[in-house]
Amino acid sequence: MIGRNRREASDERTQILVSGGGPVGFVLAYALAKRGISVRVIEAASHCMEDMRASTLHPPTLEMMAELGLIDELEAQGLRAPVYQYANRESGATYALDLGDIADATRFPYRLQCEQFKLARLIAARLEALPNASVEFSRRLIHFEQDASGIYATAEGSFDVKHYQADYLVGADGANSLIRKLLGVGFDGFTYPESFLTLSTAYPIEQHLPWVADVNYVADPPEWCVLLRVPTLWRVLVPQSAETGDADILSDMRKDAVFAQLLGPDAPTIQTEHRTVYRVHQRVAKTFRVGRVLLIGDSAHLNNPLGGYGMNSGIHDAWNLIDKLSKVLLEKADPDAQLDRFDRQRRAITHDFVQTQTIANKKGIGAGFSDREALLRKLQTDDAARRDYLLTTSMIKSIAEEAAIV
Repeated sequence: MIGRNRREASDERTQILVSGGGPVGFVLAYALAKRGISVRVIEAASHCMEDMRASTLHPPTLEMMAELGLIDELEAQGLRAPVYQYANRESGATYALDLGDIADATRFPYRLQCEQFKLARLIAARLEALPNASVEFSRRLIHFEQDASGIYATAEGSFDVKHYQADYLVGADGANSLIRKLLGVGFDGFTYPESFLTLSTAYPIEQHLPWVADVNYVADPPEWCVLLRVPTLWRVLVPQSAETGDADILSDMRKDAVFAQLLGPDAPTIQTEHRTVYRVHQRVAKTFRVGRVLLIGDSAHLNNPLGGYGMNSGIHDAWNLIDKLSKVLLEKADPDAQLDRFDRQRRAITHDFVQTQTIANKKGIGAGFSDREALLRKLQTDDAARRDYLLTTSMIKSIAEEAAIV
């Protein structure tokens, strides 16, 4: 830890200090800055990383992007996917679901497939143009303290150390959040036994699999996979034994085996643009608030990627907190009342919807697919049940349920 006197003249002053320059931290910072609140974002990486894991924006998130004036640029870089489907490779059955069926509930009855780094880069550029906002890359928070009057934080760069004063500190610093650890906040849950491998390729997979939609959850007993199309690539997600080392999982041999299983033994050698292997967790922080420090996104909760809820739920954390911090800083609302409600609302939705839904999604594409398939058959003919299912999986219902939590 670095000791120092508080409130020194050399401190850089801002109302909100955000640690973490991913899409979640940037959405929070940009929305607050547009409202006239001073914001500074510090990010340990040297630039917006080209992270390929998150690529789906759900309808409520698109509503938020429209409010921020970002939707046209995101649409230009993304791919609309109104239809997603489940498929049973063993039987050949497919079950399509069309978000157009709930077009009366949203202006955006589709998923937008747009990689998360595109959103981060778009907002980073917007922030730099605002006089009350700044982004500092290659700077890592290493210590902070708080008292009744504010936050006092220290961050290191490549050649120096800076000190900051802020009214509030927001931890958007990811799954290994130093802020969460320094707060001593528990992170309960579990880690899946398998690793997840993601392969991205420009090869036209649809030529071999004419049944595919732009988003596909595929049971292929005893395996499963997810096939997602983004504007220029197909992304393939498959589970891998955790006992296998990362080097083997990322090898050409494993890549070729995955595509042979997916496309058949006569498939050509497929070239990949990206290969990523990672462990997957279902965890939720014990609290999203400790005094003047708030946790959002992966710093506060983790879930498996099936359904595309990770980045979206993190952005929804940010959206909720934007409202609360704006009331505190601009309208002089009671901080404890507002920020405790943020904690109640977002932890409840994280537990009741995000965790519950993602755990069910993984079970439903694997060992529990027979139960999921029975539900999918019902949804093809039961209009009311299908509508409720779409309102749930699109995250529209979770936004309404959050607002009802006092």
